[in-house]
Amino acid sequence: METPDNATPTGIAAKDWATASAEPQYRAAVIDLLGALAYGELAAFERLAEDAKLAPTLADKAELAKMASAEFHHFERLRDRLAAVDAEPTAAMEPFAKALDDFHRLTAPSDWLEGLVKAYVGDSIASDFYREVAARLDSDTRGLVVSVLDDTGHGNFAVEKVRAAIDADPRVGGRLALWARRLMGEALSQAQRVVAERDALSTMLVGGVADGFDLAEVGRMFSRITEAHTKRMAALGLAA
Repeated sequence: METPDNATPTGIAAKDWATASAEPQYRAAVIDLLGALAYGELAAFERLAEDAKLAPTLADKAELAKMASAEFHHFERLRDRLAAVDAEPTAAMEPFAKALDDFHRLTAPSDWLEGLVKAYVGDSIASDFYREVAARLDSDTRGLVVSVLDDTGHGNFAVEKVRAAIDADPRVGGRLALWARRLMGEALSQAQRVVAERDALSTMLVGGVADGFDLAEVGRMFSRITEAHTKRMAALGLAA
Protein backbone atom coordinates (compact mmCIF):
# COMPACT_ATOMS: atom_id res chain seq x y z
CA MET A 1 0.00 0.00 0.00
CA GLU A 2 1.38 3.37 -0.95
CA THR A 3 1.36 5.89 1.85
CA PRO A 4 1.09 9.60 0.98
CA ASP A 5 4.18 11.60 1.88
CA ASN A 6 2.26 13.66 4.43
CA ALA A 7 0.37 10.72 5.98
CA THR A 8 0.96 9.85 9.61
CA PRO A 9 1.97 6.20 10.03
CA THR A 10 -0.35 4.09 12.14
CA GLY A 11 -0.21 0.67 13.76
CA ILE A 12 3.04 -1.25 13.29
CA ALA A 13 4.25 1.37 10.81
CA ALA A 14 4.34 3.90 13.66
CA LYS A 15 6.54 1.69 15.83
CA ASP A 16 10.27 0.97 15.83
CA TRP A 17 11.72 -2.54 15.61
CA ALA A 18 12.27 -2.91 19.35
CA THR A 19 8.59 -2.34 20.02
CA ALA A 20 7.09 -4.10 17.00
CA SER A 21 9.22 -7.24 17.31
CA ALA A 22 7.67 -8.04 20.69
CA GLU A 23 4.94 -9.71 18.60
CA PRO A 24 6.48 -13.12 17.68
CA GLN A 25 4.53 -13.55 14.45
CA TYR A 26 5.53 -10.11 13.24
CA ARG A 27 9.17 -10.84 14.04
CA ALA A 28 8.95 -14.11 12.09
CA ALA A 29 7.39 -12.32 9.11
CA VAL A 30 10.13 -9.68 9.04
CA ILE A 31 12.87 -12.30 9.24
CA ASP A 32 11.21 -14.10 6.32
CA LEU A 33 11.03 -10.84 4.39
CA LEU A 34 14.68 -9.94 5.05
CA GLY A 35 15.75 -13.49 4.21
CA ALA A 36 13.91 -13.39 0.89
CA LEU A 37 15.34 -9.96 0.09
CA ALA A 38 18.87 -10.98 1.05
CA TYR A 39 18.84 -14.06 -1.16
CA GLY A 40 17.32 -12.02 -3.96
CA GLU A 41 20.16 -9.50 -3.74
CA LEU A 42 22.76 -12.26 -3.65
CA ALA A 43 21.18 -13.91 -6.69
CA ALA A 44 21.03 -10.53 -8.48
CA PHE A 45 24.75 -10.03 -7.85
CA GLU A 46 25.51 -13.48 -9.23
CA ARG A 47 23.28 -12.97 -12.27
CA LEU A 48 24.67 -9.55 -13.17
CA ALA A 49 28.23 -10.85 -12.88
CA GLU A 50 27.26 -13.71 -15.21
CA ASP A 51 25.44 -11.39 -17.64
CA ALA A 52 28.56 -9.25 -17.87
CA LYS A 53 30.10 -12.07 -19.89
CA LEU A 54 27.49 -11.45 -22.60
CA ALA A 55 28.25 -7.72 -22.80
CA PRO A 56 29.21 -6.62 -26.33
CA THR A 57 31.71 -3.96 -25.21
CA LEU A 58 34.19 -3.46 -22.40
CA ALA A 59 32.25 -0.38 -21.24
CA ASP A 60 29.06 -2.43 -20.99
CA LYS A 61 30.90 -5.12 -19.06
CA ALA A 62 32.24 -2.56 -16.61
CA GLU A 63 28.77 -1.03 -16.14
CA LEU A 64 27.26 -4.39 -15.23
CA ALA A 65 30.14 -5.16 -12.88
CA LYS A 66 29.45 -1.87 -11.06
CA MET A 67 25.78 -2.78 -10.71
CA ALA A 68 26.68 -6.25 -9.46
CA SER A 69 28.86 -4.66 -6.80
CA ALA A 70 25.94 -2.47 -5.66
CA GLU A 71 23.68 -5.53 -5.37
CA PHE A 72 26.28 -7.31 -3.23
CA HIS A 73 26.50 -4.29 -0.93
CA HIS A 74 22.72 -4.46 -0.50
CA PHE A 75 23.05 -8.15 0.35
CA GLU A 76 25.67 -7.38 2.99
CA ARG A 77 23.40 -4.81 4.66
CA LEU A 78 20.52 -7.29 4.83
CA ARG A 79 22.78 -10.08 6.07
CA ASP A 80 24.16 -7.82 8.79
CA ARG A 81 20.67 -6.73 9.80
CA LEU A 82 19.54 -10.34 10.16
CA ALA A 83 22.52 -11.05 12.38
CA ALA A 84 21.81 -7.92 14.42
CA VAL A 85 18.28 -9.12 15.25
CA ASP A 86 19.63 -12.54 16.27
CA ALA A 87 18.56 -14.38 13.13
CA GLU A 88 21.06 -16.66 11.41
CA PRO A 89 21.34 -15.18 7.88
CA THR A 90 21.83 -18.42 5.97
CA ALA A 91 18.89 -20.07 7.74
CA ALA A 92 16.72 -17.03 6.99
CA MET A 93 17.60 -17.13 3.28
CA GLU A 94 17.38 -20.90 2.78
CA PRO A 95 13.57 -21.19 2.48
CA PHE A 96 13.60 -18.84 -0.52
CA ALA A 97 16.56 -20.23 -2.40
CA LYS A 98 14.71 -22.86 -4.44
CA ALA A 99 11.94 -20.55 -5.64
CA LEU A 100 14.40 -17.87 -6.73
CA ASP A 101 16.79 -20.40 -8.25
CA ASP A 102 13.88 -21.96 -10.17
CA PHE A 103 12.87 -18.53 -11.46
CA HIS A 104 16.38 -17.83 -12.72
CA ARG A 105 16.66 -21.32 -14.21
CA LEU A 106 13.36 -20.96 -16.07
CA THR A 107 14.24 -17.48 -17.32
CA ALA A 108 17.88 -17.83 -18.30
CA PRO A 109 18.51 -15.23 -21.04
CA SER A 110 19.80 -16.41 -24.39
CA ASP A 111 21.58 -13.17 -25.23
CA TRP A 112 22.65 -9.75 -23.96
CA LEU A 113 19.35 -8.00 -24.67
CA GLU A 114 17.25 -10.66 -22.96
CA GLY A 115 19.53 -10.35 -19.94
CA LEU A 116 18.97 -6.58 -19.81
CA VAL A 117 15.20 -6.95 -20.09
CA LYS A 118 15.20 -9.63 -17.41
CA ALA A 119 17.15 -7.48 -14.97
CA TYR A 120 14.97 -4.44 -15.63
CA VAL A 121 11.59 -6.20 -15.66
CA GLY A 122 12.23 -8.98 -13.15
CA ASP A 123 14.03 -6.86 -10.57
CA SER A 124 11.46 -4.09 -10.86
CA ILE A 125 8.54 -6.45 -10.24
CA ALA A 126 10.27 -7.74 -7.11
CA SER A 127 11.06 -4.19 -5.96
CA ASP A 128 7.45 -3.10 -6.46
CA PHE A 129 6.26 -6.05 -4.37
CA TYR A 130 8.67 -5.34 -1.52
CA ARG A 131 7.85 -1.62 -1.53
CA GLU A 132 4.17 -2.48 -1.14
CA VAL A 133 5.00 -4.62 1.89
CA ALA A 134 7.43 -2.02 3.29
CA ALA A 135 4.61 0.50 3.79
CA ARG A 136 3.28 -1.72 6.61
CA LEU A 137 6.59 -2.43 8.34
CA ASP A 138 8.06 -0.88 11.47
CA SER A 139 10.08 2.28 10.86
CA ASP A 140 13.52 0.66 11.23
CA THR A 141 12.81 -2.25 8.92
CA ARG A 142 10.97 -0.05 6.43
CA GLY A 143 13.94 2.29 6.15
CA LEU A 144 16.32 -0.58 5.44
CA VAL A 145 14.05 -2.25 2.89
CA VAL A 146 13.43 0.97 0.96
CA SER A 147 17.14 1.82 0.90
CA VAL A 148 18.23 -1.56 -0.48
CA LEU A 149 15.60 -1.28 -3.20
CA ASP A 150 17.27 1.84 -4.58
CA ASP A 151 17.88 1.63 -8.31
CA THR A 152 21.47 0.57 -9.01
CA GLY A 153 21.31 2.32 -12.38
CA HIS A 154 20.25 -0.75 -14.29
CA GLY A 155 16.92 0.76 -15.28
CA ASN A 156 18.23 3.68 -17.30
CA PHE A 157 21.05 1.56 -18.70
CA ALA A 158 18.64 -1.16 -19.87
CA VAL A 159 16.20 1.32 -21.42
CA GLU A 160 18.97 3.05 -23.36
CA LYS A 161 20.47 -0.17 -24.72
CA VAL A 162 17.18 -1.90 -25.54
CA ARG A 163 15.68 1.13 -27.30
CA ALA A 164 18.87 1.54 -29.33
CA ALA A 165 18.71 -2.12 -30.38
CA ILE A 166 15.05 -1.79 -31.44
CA ASP A 167 15.84 1.37 -33.41
CA ALA A 168 18.58 -0.52 -35.21
CA ASP A 169 16.36 -3.56 -35.88
CA PRO A 170 12.62 -3.18 -35.14
CA ARG A 171 12.14 -6.96 -35.33
CA VAL A 172 13.97 -7.23 -32.01
CA GLY A 173 11.03 -5.54 -30.29
CA GLY A 174 8.58 -8.38 -30.88
CA ARG A 175 10.93 -11.01 -29.51
CA LEU A 176 11.76 -8.97 -26.41
CA ALA A 177 8.09 -8.15 -25.78
CA LEU A 178 7.25 -11.87 -25.68
CA TRP A 179 10.22 -12.44 -23.40
CA ALA A 180 9.11 -9.70 -21.00
CA ARG A 181 5.59 -11.16 -20.81
CA ARG A 182 7.06 -14.52 -19.89
CA LEU A 183 9.18 -12.88 -17.20
CA MET A 184 6.13 -11.14 -15.74
CA GLY A 185 4.21 -14.40 -15.50
CA GLU A 186 7.08 -16.32 -13.94
CA ALA A 187 7.90 -13.54 -11.46
CA LEU A 188 4.33 -13.27 -10.18
CA SER A 189 4.02 -17.05 -10.00
CA GLN A 190 7.18 -17.36 -7.90
CA ALA A 191 6.17 -14.46 -5.63
CA GLN A 192 2.81 -16.06 -4.94
CA ARG A 193 4.47 -19.41 -4.30
CA VAL A 194 6.90 -17.94 -1.78
CA VAL A 195 4.17 -16.12 0.10
CA ALA A 196 1.89 -19.17 0.14
CA GLU A 197 4.61 -21.35 1.64
CA ARG A 198 5.52 -18.99 4.50
CA ASP A 199 2.75 -18.66 7.07
CA ALA A 200 4.04 -15.53 8.81
CA LEU A 201 4.66 -13.74 5.53
CA SER A 202 1.27 -14.65 4.08
CA THR A 203 -0.43 -13.53 7.30
CA MET A 204 1.32 -10.16 7.00
CA LEU A 205 -0.16 -9.73 3.53
CA VAL A 206 -3.73 -10.86 4.15
CA GLY A 207 -4.23 -9.56 7.67
CA GLY A 208 -3.67 -10.52 11.26
CA VAL A 209 -0.24 -9.01 11.86
CA ALA A 210 1.36 -5.65 11.10
CA ASP A 211 -2.01 -4.21 10.13
CA GLY A 212 -1.71 -6.49 7.12
CA PHE A 213 -3.50 -6.16 3.82
CA ASP A 214 -6.94 -7.67 3.48
CA LEU A 215 -7.63 -9.94 0.50
CA ALA A 216 -9.10 -7.11 -1.55
CA GLU A 217 -5.97 -5.03 -0.93
CA VAL A 218 -3.79 -7.92 -2.10
CA GLY A 219 -5.68 -7.83 -5.40
CA ARG A 220 -5.20 -4.08 -5.68
CA MET A 221 -1.52 -4.51 -4.85
CA PHE A 222 -0.97 -6.91 -7.74
CA SER A 223 -2.95 -4.58 -10.01
CA ARG A 224 -0.57 -1.74 -9.14
CA ILE A 225 2.43 -3.98 -9.81
CA THR A 226 0.99 -4.94 -13.20
CA GLU A 227 0.31 -1.29 -14.07
CA ALA A 228 3.89 -0.34 -13.19
CA HIS A 229 5.13 -3.19 -15.38
CA THR A 230 3.09 -1.86 -18.32
CA LYS A 231 4.70 1.57 -17.91
CA ARG A 232 8.19 0.04 -17.85
CA MET A 233 7.45 -1.89 -21.02
CA ALA A 234 6.48 1.37 -22.70
CA ALA A 235 9.75 2.93 -21.52
CA LEU A 236 11.61 0.07 -23.17
CA GLY A 237 9.66 0.60 -26.38
CA LEU A 238 7.88 -2.75 -26.00
CA ALA A 239 4.20 -3.68 -26.02
CA ALA A 240 2.97 -4.99 -22.67
